[in-house]
Amino acid sequence: MRSTRNKAALAVAGVVAIGLLTACGSSGTAATSSDSPSAGGKVEITVVSLKPGSEKSAFDAFDQQVAQFETANPGITVKSEEYEWTGPTFAAQLAGGTLPDVFTIPFTDGKTLIENGQLANLDAQVQTLPYAKLFNPNVIQAGQGEDGKVYAIPYAAYGIGLQYNRTLFTQAGLDPDKPPTTWDEVRKDAKQIADKTGQAGYATMSQSNTGGWQLTVATYARGGRVETIDGTKATATLDNAGTKAALQYLKTLRWEDNSMGSNFLYDWGSINQAFAAGQIGMYTGGSDVYTSLRTSNAINPGDYGLTVLPLEGKDAGVLGGGTLAAVNAKASEAVKDAAVKWIDFYYMQKLTNQDAAVLDAKTLSEADQPVGTPSLPIFDKATYDTSLTWIKDYINIPTTQVATFNDKIFDQPLVAEPGRSTQELYAALDTVVQAVLTDQNADIDALLKQANTDVQALLDKG
Repeated sequence: MRSTRNKAALAVAGVVAIGLLTACGSSGTAATSSDSPSAGGKVEITVVSLKPGSEKSAFDAFDQQVAQFETANPGITVKSEEYEWTGPTFAAQLAGGTLPDVFTIPFTDGKTLIENGQLANLDAQVQTLPYAKLFNPNVIQAGQGEDGKVYAIPYAAYGIGLQYNRTLFTQAGLDPDKPPTTWDEVRKDAKQIADKTGQAGYATMSQSNTGGWQLTVATYARGGRVETIDGTKATATLDNAGTKAALQYLKTLRWEDNSMGSNFLYDWGSINQAFAAGQIGMYTGGSDVYTSLRTSNAINPGDYGLTVLPLEGKDAGVLGGGTLAAVNAKASEAVKDAAVKWIDFYYMQKLTNQDAAVLDAKTLSEADQPVGTPSLPIFDKATYDTSLTWIKDYINIPTTQVATFNDKIFDQPLVAEPGRSTQELYAALDTVVQAVLTDQNADIDALLKQANTDVQALLDKG
């Protein structure tokens, strides 16, 4: 649903990289006046910059990157706007036609926006990039339409993992080097943590669409699916056996084991805050969340542990997501050409060029920012492994504490998030999760039946 790479950190790292990026000939990204999008003319593009409220130094860094890009591409002028994606805000911008030329969206929105004709077709521009054929197929599909064309470019991806607090494990008499591998073990460990430490042994998100997101995670892990697509027909399947089992599991931990604490209205930010404060033993979340836990929540690195999700049943898989860079559907060919040059310059260099990757890692490390946070590779495994060797001297995360995840994530089947009306589907499931956690007599079957009817009505509208 979201990726947590700190944009301010990206901008700071980019300042040091200025001067390098235009020289990265191997990645073919730096344009000259001869290859500007409108020969003999100028084209202006608007792009998203940083989240409102970011530090002035980060905005200054971003502006320097813009200046460097414009120097390398004299036919292009870049204007920027502050930006933070949220479901309601983005929907309003989309409806009002106020989005810039280049913007970012979560994987969840890609398919719907493509099908609605709200993203520009970038396939011709992307195919000119030297790494066009190297994308991880499980990742690039988030930005592809049914025609196989690329409409949005992935630049950050994650797989869901089981986050766990090693200190609470130790205090509860559990071995933090042996995290649970089945859902039964998660339940047992959660109860032991709750009983021995007084903290929530297990918690889950439940509002702002994150409850539906994480219920979908739990559904996939049990072999279920919340939506199926056959051609142009999308069918809601929220009342599947996997979702029912996941909700019954939460109900058991909440009401029978009393191992979920007292807060049942977490969203992404608040559950991270509580986890970093030592109030939660385990929860499911994106593999890249450590960056935010360090930079926003000041977690003690020694507390942090990450392992893969338990997968049980036929067709079980791990939900993957991330962030796409996209271009406004109203963009002209000249604007699309310029936009993809910007996306390549700003988002992709550190993934594809050794010098840029090393400078990015070095700068982040010197700024005490996490380097080496677990993630899903944007490109194929060989390219990913090579990129890790480039930055090995700067990796500063507790690698042994996330080794189980890194060792096993490539063996877990990756399942994309629901492709149609994703946020609306998640919102419908939020209320179901909240009901199960706050009402001991909640009727899971009835709740899912109603949610399924509501979501199907949305899907039928297209």
